Amino acid sequence: MNYRYSFFLLGCLIITCAPEKESLTWYKGNLHTHTYWSDGDEFPELVLDWYKSQGYDFVALSDHNTLAQGEKWKVIAKSPLYEASFQKYLEKFGADWVVYKNDTGRIQVKLKTFAEYKSKIEDTGFLIIPSEEITNYVAGKIPVHVNATNLQKIIVPSNAPTVVETIQQSVDAVLRQREETGVPMFPHINHPNFGWAITVDDLIALQGERFFEVYNGHPLVNNYGDSVRMGTEVMWDKINWAYTKRNQPLMYGLATDDSHSYHQFGSAFSNAGRGWVMVQAKKLDALSVIEAMEAGRYYASTGVTFSKLSFTNNQLQIEIAEEGGVSYTIEVIGLKAGANETEVVQIKQGTHINFEVTNKYVFVRIRVTSTKQKENPFQDGDLEMAWTQPVSVK
Repeated sequence: MNYRYSFFLLGCLIITCAPEKESLTWYKGNLHTHTYWSDGDEFPELVLDWYKSQGYDFVALSDHNTLAQGEKWKVIAKSPLYEASFQKYLEKFGADWVVYKNDTGRIQVKLKTFAEYKSKIEDTGFLIIPSEEITNYVAGKIPVHVNATNLQKIIVPSNAPTVVETIQQSVDAVLRQREETGVPMFPHINHPNFGWAITVDDLIALQGERFFEVYNGHPLVNNYGDSVRMGTEVMWDKINWAYTKRNQPLMYGLATDDSHSYHQFGSAFSNAGRGWVMVQAKKLDALSVIEAMEAGRYYASTGVTFSKLSFTNNQLQIEIAEEGGVSYTIEVIGLKAGANETEVVQIKQGTHINFEVTNKYVFVRIRVTSTKQKENPFQDGDLEMAWTQPVSVK
């Protein structure tokens, strides 16, 4: 079987055949996170403990080109900030857990592997999903990063000659592993505008990819584009216009933290808590979360929460969990049949909308913008937002 298209088939079966009245629960998660295993500045246990304490239900630690296996020692930076963090780690988890030594005046700590920190932190209410950020550099300098969620074996970056080849080889490697192992997993394209590395044409050329980051919390990823280059939300619609023309399943959008910095805060740092996904799944395990996401039963958020999101009988409905003193602008964005650009087809102030999706539209999605300032934003002045996934009449 062609693994690029077997992935599509599973997604289509879930969308078509899932029971309309099954019992589903909302779960909050972040799929892009870094620790001392690569270029993050904190121990994985403390990173996971933060997300757990903030009400997240699942997290994927996606360090660069590693699955946190084997032996790795971290030399703690000779700085009061990081030495204090080590003491916090030691006090919280104890000398029986923390393995460390002093060598020529520097503290060195043996990092816990994925299996170790998963057994320590995970419980019935908090899921830890294995992940890798497959980190390629085309021509030794162009950053092309693809996350792999629920990966079972490490994938070595190919660093192929072109951006498109490099992304496609990473995507294919994940889908091949999925087919070979029978374990649900998926790739997603990270921060296309980081280093202006990945163009919309690169993304349009892909086969087998279903997810990309429409929002990433790292300060260097250029979510909004600039005066001459498009932002990721504009990219999203152009990708899906092209995909529908060749009868390819729609690309879905993610919001992620891409967190690296856990001790210094502000828009100059890549902090936790900026973007996440809310997934409506049968239960809290990797299979159910991935199944729900492939079916489009989730939304991306930087702060806005929905109390209801459904697409049934061609009716796209949302209800917003209203906060006191906050108002909301709901925009329905659609691609009309025969058009080559999306447009805002309805704007409504309030906390709910019911929009009928007819065959007049190739696809429709909803963007919600609140009047609430985002705390510790990606960019100063950002408001809390949320995005549904695109839907179409089948």
